[in-house]
Amino acid sequence: MARSSVSALEETPLAKIRVDQVGSLLRPQELKDVYAWHGSGRASDEELRQAQDEAIRQVIARQEVHGLPVLTDGEYRRLNFQDSFAESVTGFLPGKQTLQFHEQRATGGKPLTRWDPDNPSQGEPALGYWRPLVERVRLARNLPLEEFRFSQPLTSSPIKITLLSPDRLCEEFDRQNTGGVYSDVEEFLADVISVERQIVTELAQAGCRYVQIDAPSYTSYVDSRSLERMRSRGQEPLRRMERSINADNAVIAGFPGVTFGIHLCRGNQRSMWHREGGYDAIAERLFNGLKHQRLLLEYDSERAGGFDPLRLVPGDKVVVLGLVSSKIARVENPGELRRRIEEASRYLSLDRLALSPQCGFASNILGNLLGEKDQWRKFDVIREVASEIWK
Repeated sequence: MARSSVSALEETPLAKIRVDQVGSLLRPQELKDVYAWHGSGRASDEELRQAQDEAIRQVIARQEVHGLPVLTDGEYRRLNFQDSFAESVTGFLPGKQTLQFHEQRATGGKPLTRWDPDNPSQGEPALGYWRPLVERVRLARNLPLEEFRFSQPLTSSPIKITLLSPDRLCEEFDRQNTGGVYSDVEEFLADVISVERQIVTELAQAGCRYVQIDAPSYTSYVDSRSLERMRSRGQEPLRRMERSINADNAVIAGFPGVTFGIHLCRGNQRSMWHREGGYDAIAERLFNGLKHQRLLLEYDSERAGGFDPLRLVPGDKVVVLGLVSSKIARVENPGELRRRIEEASRYLSLDRLALSPQCGFASNILGNLLGEKDQWRKFDVIREVASEIWK
Protein backbone atom coordinates (compact mmCIF):
# COMPACT_ATOMS: atom_id res chain seq x y z
CA MET A 1 0.00 0.00 0.00
CA ALA A 2 1.44 3.38 -0.95
CA ARG A 3 2.20 5.80 1.87
CA SER A 4 -0.02 8.50 0.33
CA SER A 5 -2.97 6.08 0.26
CA VAL A 6 -2.56 5.23 3.93
CA SER A 7 -2.42 8.90 4.89
CA ALA A 8 -5.53 9.66 2.85
CA LEU A 9 -7.43 6.89 4.62
CA GLU A 10 -6.29 7.96 8.10
CA GLU A 11 -7.29 11.59 7.46
CA THR A 12 -10.71 10.76 6.06
CA PRO A 13 -13.48 11.87 8.44
CA LEU A 14 -15.58 8.98 9.77
CA ALA A 15 -12.96 6.48 8.55
CA LYS A 16 -12.93 4.63 11.87
CA ILE A 17 -16.69 4.24 12.16
CA ARG A 18 -17.47 0.53 11.81
CA VAL A 19 -21.28 0.65 11.95
CA ASP A 20 -23.08 2.41 9.12
CA GLN A 21 -26.52 2.54 7.55
CA VAL A 22 -27.82 3.24 4.07
CA GLY A 23 -30.39 5.92 4.85
CA SER A 24 -34.07 5.05 4.73
CA LEU A 25 -35.92 3.60 7.72
CA LEU A 26 -39.39 2.13 8.03
CA ARG A 27 -42.00 4.85 8.46
CA PRO A 28 -44.24 4.57 11.52
CA GLN A 29 -47.89 3.92 10.73
CA GLU A 30 -48.89 7.29 12.19
CA LEU A 31 -46.75 9.09 9.62
CA LYS A 32 -47.99 6.93 6.74
CA ASP A 33 -51.56 7.72 7.77
CA VAL A 34 -50.93 11.47 7.49
CA TYR A 35 -49.25 10.94 4.10
CA ALA A 36 -52.38 9.07 2.98
CA TRP A 37 -54.64 11.87 4.21
CA HIS A 38 -52.41 14.43 2.51
CA GLY A 39 -52.57 12.50 -0.76
CA SER A 40 -56.36 12.50 -0.68
CA GLY A 41 -56.63 16.15 0.34
CA ARG A 42 -57.66 15.52 3.95
CA ALA A 43 -54.44 16.88 5.52
CA SER A 44 -52.72 20.17 4.76
CA ASP A 45 -49.07 20.71 3.90
CA GLU A 46 -48.54 22.11 7.39
CA GLU A 47 -50.14 19.08 9.05
CA LEU A 48 -47.89 16.80 7.02
CA ARG A 49 -44.82 18.83 7.96
CA GLN A 50 -45.68 18.66 11.65
CA ALA A 51 -46.12 14.89 11.42
CA GLN A 52 -42.76 14.58 9.66
CA ASP A 53 -41.04 16.74 12.29
CA GLU A 54 -42.36 14.67 15.17
CA ALA A 55 -41.57 11.34 13.49
CA ILE A 56 -38.00 12.51 12.76
CA ARG A 57 -37.47 13.61 16.36
CA GLN A 58 -38.55 10.19 17.51
CA VAL A 59 -36.49 8.18 15.00
CA ILE A 60 -33.30 10.12 15.74
CA ALA A 61 -33.80 9.53 19.46
CA ARG A 62 -34.43 5.83 18.72
CA GLN A 63 -31.19 5.55 16.74
CA GLU A 64 -29.31 7.07 19.67
CA VAL A 65 -30.86 4.56 22.06
CA HIS A 66 -29.58 1.77 19.81
CA GLY A 67 -26.11 3.32 19.77
CA LEU A 68 -25.77 4.02 16.07
CA PRO A 69 -22.76 6.26 15.36
CA VAL A 70 -24.16 7.65 12.08
CA LEU A 71 -27.77 8.81 12.04
CA THR A 72 -30.32 9.74 9.38
CA ASP A 73 -33.78 11.25 9.40
CA GLY A 74 -35.01 7.97 7.91
CA GLU A 75 -35.82 9.90 4.71
CA TYR A 76 -39.16 10.62 6.38
CA ARG A 77 -39.70 13.77 4.29
CA ARG A 78 -39.52 11.70 1.10
CA LEU A 79 -42.03 9.43 -0.58
CA ASN A 80 -39.17 7.84 -2.52
CA PHE A 81 -35.38 7.90 -2.23
CA GLN A 82 -35.25 9.79 -5.56
CA ASP A 83 -37.04 12.78 -4.05
CA SER A 84 -33.67 14.23 -3.06
CA PHE A 85 -33.60 15.42 -6.68
CA ALA A 86 -37.24 15.24 -7.79
CA GLU A 87 -38.52 17.52 -5.02
CA SER A 88 -35.61 19.94 -5.35
CA VAL A 89 -35.79 20.92 -9.01
CA THR A 90 -38.05 22.41 -11.62
CA GLY A 91 -37.93 21.31 -15.24
CA PHE A 92 -40.09 18.20 -15.25
CA LEU A 93 -43.79 18.19 -16.09
CA PRO A 94 -45.56 19.29 -12.90
CA GLY A 95 -47.07 16.55 -10.81
CA LYS A 96 -47.17 15.46 -7.20
CA GLN A 97 -46.46 11.92 -6.04
CA THR A 98 -48.63 10.51 -3.24
CA LEU A 99 -48.67 7.48 -0.99
CA GLN A 100 -51.54 6.18 -3.10
CA PHE A 101 -49.36 6.46 -6.21
CA HIS A 102 -46.72 4.24 -4.62
CA GLU A 103 -49.32 1.72 -3.47
CA GLN A 104 -50.58 1.43 -7.05
CA ARG A 105 -47.05 0.95 -8.41
CA ALA A 106 -46.32 -1.82 -5.91
CA THR A 107 -49.45 -3.83 -6.71
CA GLY A 108 -48.63 -7.41 -7.60
CA GLY A 109 -45.05 -7.35 -6.38
CA LYS A 110 -43.88 -10.46 -4.52
CA PRO A 111 -41.09 -10.26 -1.93
CA LEU A 112 -37.69 -11.75 -2.73
CA THR A 113 -38.54 -12.11 -6.40
CA ARG A 114 -36.89 -10.38 -9.29
CA TRP A 115 -38.83 -7.52 -10.81
CA ASP A 116 -39.37 -8.21 -14.51
CA PRO A 117 -39.84 -5.05 -16.65
CA ASP A 118 -41.74 -7.11 -19.21
CA ASN A 119 -44.29 -8.31 -16.64
CA PRO A 120 -46.54 -5.41 -15.60
CA SER A 121 -48.41 -7.60 -13.11
CA GLN A 122 -45.37 -7.40 -10.83
CA GLY A 123 -45.80 -3.69 -10.28
CA GLU A 124 -43.50 -0.87 -11.29
CA PRO A 125 -40.13 -0.18 -9.63
CA ALA A 126 -38.14 3.05 -9.58
CA LEU A 127 -38.03 3.20 -13.38
CA GLY A 128 -40.95 5.25 -14.66
CA TYR A 129 -40.73 7.67 -11.73
CA TRP A 130 -39.58 10.62 -13.81
CA ARG A 131 -42.01 12.81 -15.74
CA PRO A 132 -41.24 14.38 -19.14
CA LEU A 133 -38.94 17.39 -19.30
CA VAL A 134 -40.56 20.72 -20.17
CA GLU A 135 -37.57 22.99 -19.52
CA ARG A 136 -33.97 22.76 -18.35
CA VAL A 137 -33.66 21.52 -14.78
CA ARG A 138 -32.61 23.97 -12.10
CA LEU A 139 -32.49 23.96 -8.31
CA ALA A 140 -35.62 25.47 -6.82
CA ARG A 141 -35.62 24.01 -3.31
CA ASN A 142 -32.79 22.20 -1.54
CA LEU A 143 -34.71 19.39 0.16
CA PRO A 144 -31.56 17.61 1.45
CA LEU A 145 -30.47 20.88 3.07
CA GLU A 146 -33.86 21.21 4.76
CA GLU A 147 -33.52 17.64 6.04
CA PHE A 148 -30.06 18.34 7.47
CA ARG A 149 -30.91 21.66 9.08
CA PHE A 150 -33.80 20.12 11.00
CA SER A 151 -32.05 16.89 12.02
CA GLN A 152 -28.52 17.90 13.00
CA PRO A 153 -29.49 20.09 16.01
CA LEU A 154 -31.31 17.06 17.46
CA THR A 155 -28.11 15.06 18.03
CA SER A 156 -24.37 15.34 18.57
CA SER A 157 -23.78 12.41 16.18
CA PRO A 158 -23.16 13.01 12.47
CA ILE A 159 -26.24 13.13 10.26
CA LYS A 160 -25.85 11.42 6.90
CA ILE A 161 -27.68 12.90 3.90
CA THR A 162 -28.34 10.86 0.75
CA LEU A 163 -28.43 12.10 -2.85
CA LEU A 164 -29.20 10.40 -6.16
CA SER A 165 -26.49 9.34 -8.61
CA PRO A 166 -26.63 11.25 -11.94
CA ASP A 167 -26.63 7.98 -13.89
CA ARG A 168 -30.03 7.06 -12.45
CA LEU A 169 -31.43 10.32 -13.78
CA CYS A 170 -30.08 9.58 -17.25
CA GLU A 171 -31.49 6.06 -17.51
CA GLU A 172 -34.73 7.21 -19.12
CA PHE A 173 -33.48 10.36 -20.79
CA ASP A 174 -34.88 9.48 -24.23
CA ARG A 175 -38.38 9.08 -22.80
CA GLN A 176 -38.10 12.18 -20.61
CA ASN A 177 -36.73 14.37 -23.42
CA THR A 178 -39.51 13.75 -25.97
CA GLY A 179 -40.00 17.51 -26.28
CA GLY A 180 -36.38 18.07 -27.22
CA VAL A 181 -35.53 20.30 -24.25
CA TYR A 182 -31.93 19.05 -24.38
CA SER A 183 -29.89 18.42 -27.50
CA ASP A 184 -28.45 15.22 -26.01
CA VAL A 185 -27.94 13.35 -22.75
CA GLU A 186 -24.55 14.99 -22.15
CA GLU A 187 -26.17 18.42 -22.01
CA PHE A 188 -28.77 17.12 -19.56
CA LEU A 189 -26.09 15.44 -17.46
CA ALA A 190 -24.16 18.71 -17.18
CA ASP A 191 -27.21 20.40 -15.67
CA VAL A 192 -27.79 17.48 -13.28
CA ILE A 193 -24.19 17.71 -12.06
CA SER A 194 -24.51 21.48 -11.61
CA VAL A 195 -27.70 21.10 -9.55
CA GLU A 196 -26.24 18.37 -7.35
CA ARG A 197 -23.08 20.39 -6.76
CA GLN A 198 -25.28 23.27 -5.60
CA ILE A 199 -27.01 20.90 -3.19
CA VAL A 200 -23.70 19.58 -1.83
CA THR A 201 -22.18 23.08 -1.58
CA GLU A 202 -25.05 24.29 0.58
CA LEU A 203 -24.93 21.12 2.69
CA ALA A 204 -21.20 21.57 3.30
CA GLN A 205 -21.67 25.23 4.21
CA ALA A 206 -24.35 24.18 6.71
CA GLY A 207 -21.93 21.76 8.38
CA CYS A 208 -22.92 18.42 6.85
CA ARG A 209 -19.91 16.09 6.96
CA TYR A 210 -21.28 12.84 5.50
CA VAL A 211 -23.03 12.67 2.12
CA GLN A 212 -23.96 9.39 0.46
CA ILE A 213 -24.70 8.95 -3.22
CA ASP A 214 -27.36 6.34 -3.98
CA ALA A 215 -26.20 4.64 -7.18
CA PRO A 216 -28.58 1.86 -8.23
CA SER A 217 -27.39 1.89 -11.84
CA TYR A 218 -23.88 0.44 -11.47
CA THR A 219 -25.16 -3.09 -10.89
CA SER A 220 -26.81 -2.96 -14.32
CA TYR A 221 -23.30 -3.29 -15.77
CA VAL A 222 -22.98 -6.82 -14.34
CA ASP A 223 -26.58 -7.95 -14.88
CA SER A 224 -27.10 -9.87 -18.13
CA ARG A 225 -30.68 -8.71 -18.71
CA SER A 226 -29.80 -5.08 -18.13
CA LEU A 227 -26.82 -5.34 -20.47
CA GLU A 228 -29.04 -6.82 -23.18
CA ARG A 229 -31.51 -3.95 -22.85
CA MET A 230 -28.72 -1.35 -23.07
CA ARG A 231 -27.29 -2.90 -26.20
CA SER A 232 -30.74 -3.21 -27.78
CA ARG A 233 -31.04 0.59 -27.42
CA GLY A 234 -27.68 1.10 -29.10
CA GLN A 235 -25.87 1.93 -25.87
CA GLU A 236 -22.33 0.75 -25.14
CA PRO A 237 -22.33 -0.33 -21.46
CA LEU A 238 -18.68 0.33 -20.59
CA ARG A 239 -18.79 3.76 -22.17
CA ARG A 240 -21.95 4.58 -20.24
CA MET A 241 -20.38 3.34 -16.98
CA GLU A 242 -17.35 5.54 -17.60
CA ARG A 243 -19.66 8.52 -18.09
CA SER A 244 -21.38 7.69 -14.81
CA ILE A 245 -18.10 7.42 -12.87
CA ASN A 246 -17.00 10.80 -14.20
CA ALA A 247 -20.35 12.36 -13.30
CA ASP A 248 -20.34 10.97 -9.75
CA ASN A 249 -16.80 12.27 -9.26
CA ALA A 250 -17.75 15.69 -10.62
CA VAL A 251 -20.57 16.02 -8.07
CA ILE A 252 -18.24 15.51 -5.09
CA ALA A 253 -15.04 17.22 -6.28
CA GLY A 254 -13.57 19.98 -4.12
CA PHE A 255 -15.30 19.56 -0.74
CA PRO A 256 -12.54 19.10 1.87
CA GLY A 257 -13.83 17.94 5.23
CA VAL A 258 -16.85 16.14 3.77
CA THR A 259 -16.85 12.34 3.66
CA PHE A 260 -18.60 10.88 0.63
CA GLY A 261 -20.00 7.39 0.45
CA ILE A 262 -21.60 5.65 -2.51
CA HIS A 263 -24.11 2.83 -2.24
CA LEU A 264 -24.33 0.26 -5.03
CA CYS A 265 -27.85 -1.21 -5.03
CA ARG A 266 -29.52 -4.16 -6.74
CA GLY A 267 -33.07 -2.90 -6.26
CA ASN A 268 -35.17 -2.45 -3.15
CA GLN A 269 -38.91 -2.05 -3.66
CA ARG A 270 -41.22 -3.94 -1.29
CA SER A 271 -38.51 -6.54 -0.62
CA MET A 272 -38.03 -7.22 -4.34
CA TRP A 273 -34.78 -6.95 -6.29
CA HIS A 274 -33.96 -5.88 -9.85
CA ARG A 275 -30.45 -7.04 -10.73
CA GLU A 276 -27.92 -9.75 -10.02
CA GLY A 277 -24.23 -10.37 -10.59
CA GLY A 278 -20.95 -10.06 -8.71
CA TYR A 279 -18.70 -7.02 -8.87
CA ASP A 280 -15.89 -8.92 -10.62
CA ALA A 281 -16.34 -7.56 -14.16
CA ILE A 282 -16.38 -3.90 -13.12
CA ALA A 283 -14.48 -3.89 -9.81
CA GLU A 284 -11.09 -2.69 -10.99
CA ARG A 285 -12.42 0.29 -12.94
CA LEU A 286 -15.23 1.09 -10.51
CA PHE A 287 -13.39 0.82 -7.20
CA ASN A 288 -10.36 2.70 -8.51
CA GLY A 289 -12.30 5.20 -10.59
CA LEU A 290 -14.75 6.45 -7.95
CA LYS A 291 -13.34 9.12 -5.62
CA HIS A 292 -15.74 8.41 -2.75
CA GLN A 293 -14.09 7.44 0.54
CA ARG A 294 -16.68 4.82 1.58
CA LEU A 295 -18.03 2.11 -0.72
CA LEU A 296 -21.30 0.66 0.61
CA LEU A 297 -21.55 -2.72 -1.13
CA GLU A 298 -24.46 -5.15 -0.97
CA TYR A 299 -23.38 -8.62 0.11
CA ASP A 300 -26.57 -10.04 1.60
CA SER A 301 -27.14 -12.87 -0.90
CA GLU A 302 -25.58 -14.91 -3.67
CA ARG A 303 -26.70 -12.21 -6.14
CA ALA A 304 -23.63 -10.19 -5.08
CA GLY A 305 -21.04 -12.87 -5.79
CA GLY A 306 -17.93 -13.38 -3.67
CA PHE A 307 -15.48 -11.13 -1.85
CA ASP A 308 -12.57 -11.62 -4.25
CA PRO A 309 -13.13 -8.22 -5.99
CA LEU A 310 -12.34 -6.48 -2.69
CA ARG A 311 -8.64 -7.10 -3.37
CA LEU A 312 -8.95 -4.37 -6.03
CA VAL A 313 -10.12 -1.66 -3.60
CA PRO A 314 -7.42 1.06 -3.35
CA GLY A 315 -5.88 2.08 -0.05
CA ASP A 316 -7.81 5.32 0.39
CA LYS A 317 -11.23 3.67 0.72
CA VAL A 318 -13.28 1.88 3.37
CA VAL A 319 -15.71 -0.84 2.26
CA VAL A 320 -18.96 -1.03 4.20
CA LEU A 321 -20.16 -4.63 3.93
CA GLY A 322 -23.93 -4.78 3.51
CA LEU A 323 -24.27 -8.26 5.01
CA VAL A 324 -27.57 -7.75 6.85
CA SER A 325 -30.67 -7.94 4.68
CA SER A 326 -33.16 -5.09 4.83
CA LYS A 327 -35.67 -7.18 2.84
CA ILE A 328 -36.55 -10.01 5.25
CA ALA A 329 -37.56 -10.24 8.90
CA ARG A 330 -35.10 -12.99 9.83
CA VAL A 331 -32.38 -11.50 12.00
CA GLU A 332 -28.93 -12.66 10.97
CA ASN A 333 -26.92 -14.92 13.26
CA PRO A 334 -23.94 -13.04 14.80
CA GLY A 335 -21.65 -16.02 14.27
CA GLU A 336 -22.58 -16.14 10.60
CA LEU A 337 -21.81 -12.43 10.22
CA ARG A 338 -18.45 -12.81 11.97
CA ARG A 339 -17.50 -15.65 9.61
CA ARG A 340 -18.40 -13.60 6.55
CA ILE A 341 -16.43 -10.58 7.75
CA GLU A 342 -13.46 -12.87 8.43
CA GLU A 343 -13.77 -14.18 4.87
CA ALA A 344 -13.88 -10.64 3.45
CA SER A 345 -10.79 -9.71 5.49
CA ARG A 346 -8.76 -12.21 3.44
CA TYR A 347 -9.06 -9.74 0.56
CA LEU A 348 -9.22 -6.39 2.41
CA SER A 349 -7.83 -5.77 5.89
CA LEU A 350 -10.19 -5.34 8.83
CA ASP A 351 -9.10 -1.73 9.36
CA ARG A 352 -10.67 -0.93 5.98
CA LEU A 353 -13.98 -2.72 6.56
CA ALA A 354 -17.24 -1.74 8.25
CA LEU A 355 -20.71 -3.30 8.58
CA SER A 356 -24.23 -2.16 7.66
CA PRO A 357 -27.59 -3.32 6.34
CA GLN A 358 -27.44 -4.19 2.66
CA CYS A 359 -29.83 -1.36 1.67
CA GLY A 360 -32.35 0.99 3.19
CA PHE A 361 -35.39 -0.45 4.93
CA ALA A 362 -37.80 1.76 3.00
CA SER A 363 -36.61 3.10 -0.35
CA ASN A 364 -40.14 4.38 -0.69
CA ILE A 365 -42.78 5.19 1.89
CA LEU A 366 -44.35 1.71 1.80
CA GLY A 367 -41.17 0.10 3.09
CA ASN A 368 -39.95 -3.45 2.88
CA LEU A 369 -41.96 -6.36 4.23
CA LEU A 370 -40.69 -6.58 7.79
CA GLY A 371 -41.54 -4.83 11.03
CA GLU A 372 -39.91 -1.98 12.92
CA LYS A 373 -38.90 -4.39 15.69
CA ASP A 374 -37.06 -6.52 13.12
CA GLN A 375 -35.30 -3.41 11.80
CA TRP A 376 -34.00 -2.39 15.23
CA ARG A 377 -33.00 -5.96 16.15
CA LYS A 378 -30.89 -6.05 13.00
CA PHE A 379 -29.13 -2.84 13.99
CA ASP A 380 -28.47 -4.30 17.45
CA VAL A 381 -26.86 -7.38 15.90
CA ILE A 382 -24.73 -5.17 13.64
CA ARG A 383 -23.49 -3.21 16.67
CA GLU A 384 -22.85 -6.40 18.65
CA VAL A 385 -20.78 -7.97 15.88
CA ALA A 386 -18.89 -4.76 15.14
CA SER A 387 -18.00 -4.33 18.81
CA GLU A 388 -16.60 -7.85 18.96
CA ILE A 389 -14.59 -7.63 15.76
CA TRP A 390 -13.21 -4.10 15.98
CA LYS A 391 -13.16 -3.87 19.82
